[in-house]
Amino acid sequence: MKRHAALAEPQNPAHEDFDRARDRRVIEIIRRRRSRWSGVRLLLLLAGPGVLTFLGENDAPSMLSYAATGAQFGIGFFLPFVAATFAIGFIVQEMAARIGAATGQGHAELIFARFGRFWGGFAMLDLVAGNFLTLVTEFIGIRAGLGFFGVPPLVAVGFSILVIGFAISTSRYKTWERITMGLALGNAIFLPVALFAHPDPGAIGHALLTWGPLPNGFTPGTITLMIADIGATVTPWMLFFQQGAVADKGLTTHDLKAVRLDTLIGSVLAALFGIAAIVATAPLFTHGISAGNFQAAQFAEAIAPYTGHLGAALFAIGIFEAGLVAAITISTSSAYAFGEVLGHAHSLNSPLREGLPFYIVLLGSACAAGGLTLIPGAPLEEIVILVNVVATLAMPPALLFLLVLANDRELMGDYRNRLAGNIAGIGVTAFLIACGLGFAATVVLPSLFR
Repeated sequence: MKRHAALAEPQNPAHEDFDRARDRRVIEIIRRRRSRWSGVRLLLLLAGPGVLTFLGENDAPSMLSYAATGAQFGIGFFLPFVAATFAIGFIVQEMAARIGAATGQGHAELIFARFGRFWGGFAMLDLVAGNFLTLVTEFIGIRAGLGFFGVPPLVAVGFSILVIGFAISTSRYKTWERITMGLALGNAIFLPVALFAHPDPGAIGHALLTWGPLPNGFTPGTITLMIADIGATVTPWMLFFQQGAVADKGLTTHDLKAVRLDTLIGSVLAALFGIAAIVATAPLFTHGISAGNFQAAQFAEAIAPYTGHLGAALFAIGIFEAGLVAAITISTSSAYAFGEVLGHAHSLNSPLREGLPFYIVLLGSACAAGGLTLIPGAPLEEIVILVNVVATLAMPPALLFLLVLANDRELMGDYRNRLAGNIAGIGVTAFLIACGLGFAATVVLPSLFR
């Protein structure tokens, strides 16, 4: 089946097309060899967008949400709950990745082509506002993580922007992906922190298998934290990033098995690391330490008596790493959407001269968000948990666009959603709408949840 173009006329090949063709040639050579290790080599070449999407979403506010969850509720209800949110994330991101592979188009490009300028503008406004607020929280995490080691905020923010600039300086998607993947796998640092907290394996297994009750029931604070944990897993920027990255990498429907496996691996790894963050801070709950208003450095300091100084230091590094990787991926998703909508180059394979607007948006959004965190007296702490809540509330409209695109026969052909995919997608959308209504009820009628 041929890939569909979204109402676009054929254009002359650009530099990025030659880079993609060269990468495809390597993939096809390995695919034809059929040696013992060719399958592993092929997966390593094709994997990337899914893993980066999920580990990018394990960002600073997400890991702080998990840390707050462990500190307030310990090991129990929220372990299987977080695992379930990543299952939801897989359902959503599989659709986005499949659309990217079937069409070769980015998410913003298809929304404008399929729904028109009004709804395309609505989706873009949702993305731009959410991305910028989230980017601010990433730099809050970067500041707080390095602040544990006495690094001044200006140095922490400046260093991170230099890393982002270095990652895009090669004008090559493959190199950018390898650099970012290396940083993203640093999210595994929460595993040793969890081990240093000396958790009870039996309690973890019991929690995952039985899904125990909430200690204090569904209070407004509990519901807010649940929604924040959902927002730590499924957000609109993930759709734009993974679909854009699949198209930028040149993946096609021939690669769908690897694309799905890449997405599955990303969701499993992110769930494992998120649960590790909960386990790492669970001793605070066990010892009755109030951590409701803790920030990153305070969490690191608070867990030091239970994990040792090394565990606390690794926790702080993990928050820094989570913020840095998310700053790279989220700013890239903004640049993809900007380039797709305005018809500019929108590829990490684009040379600087061809893709200047793309790179300006990518680096400029990071600089603006990082600069905002340096303003004295800016209300930074208040928006960390709020951003994840807003992300959850913004997902239902984004999912409706996604479901329509995934069911478009002309666009997707044989790769459109089947019955099971639609049941899962509609179920996820209904669940997120219910979460939004539940959160609204806690605000309007808080007495019902006391």
